[in-house]
Formats: sequence, C-alpha cells, structure tokens
Amino acid sequence: MKRRLTVGMACLLLTAVPAFAADTRLELPLQELLDSPEAKAAGIDGSVRFYLAGQKTPAVVSRFGEDVTNRKTNGVGKSDTESCRWVALSALKALQQGAKDRGANAVIDIVSYFKKNEFRSATHYECHAGGIMSGVAFKATYAKVK
Repeated sequence: MKRRLTVGMACLLLTAVPAFAADTRLELPLQELLDSPEAKAAGIDGSVRFYLAGQKTPAVVSRFGEDVTNRKTNGVGKSDTESCRWVALSALKALQQGAKDRGANAVIDIVSYFKKNEFRSATHYECHAGGIMSGVAFKATYAKVK
C-alpha cells in the first residue's frame, strides 16, 4: 500500500511540473537596447550598425550572406526583461563579430527567428523567457552600407 501511495504521489508531482514552466513572449525595443550602457559594456562598439527588417537603411553597397544566431541565458534571479536584454546583447555581439569577419559594416534585415518562426518589426525584437532560461534568435544579412 505504501508503495502504491509513493508511486501515485510521484506520478502526481511529475504531471504538475509543466504547470510551473513559463514561456513568456516579450517584444522589446532594439534601439533602446543598442543605446544602453549595457550594450557598450557587452562589447557592442558601434563599428557595425544594426537594422531590423522594415527599418530604413543607408544604400547597400554589397551583401555578404545571411546568418542565424540563437542564444540562451540563465533567467534565474532576473526579471524577464533583464534576462531578455542580456541574451539579445549576446546575439547582437555574435552578429557584430560575424559582420567584422566578413568585412561588413552593417547587419540588415534582422528578424527574430525563435524556433524558426519569423517575427518582423521595424522597432522591436522577440524574446522568450522561461522560469530557468531566456532565448533570442536572429536571422539577418551582413552588408556593407554607405
């Protein structure tokens, strides 16, 4: 009887665990993040400019291909917004390095690409924050602009 009770309680707890999992979708302003002191501290140095899809860009001189970056960060002890900003900076830093490696001075047509689903906005990026992890994925094109 004790064994059945223990097994029953274990099954009940296992089915209750997903109720505690969170997946909050946030849309946050990219320019505000790029202008923040956190961006400079994270190594976003201004040598590469970032343009969301639908945002007006200077004339494109050449393109150097597309790339996807998918970053995750620990969300424990942070607000959803704080962890989303942190992980977005990590993703942007990866795109900045990719641009430098290719001789590009801009990353254009940036779309959020969470689980391969595109979210397009000329002002905001998408982040998914959970109880433990937060994630941002970007798909973008490297370019040289005037």
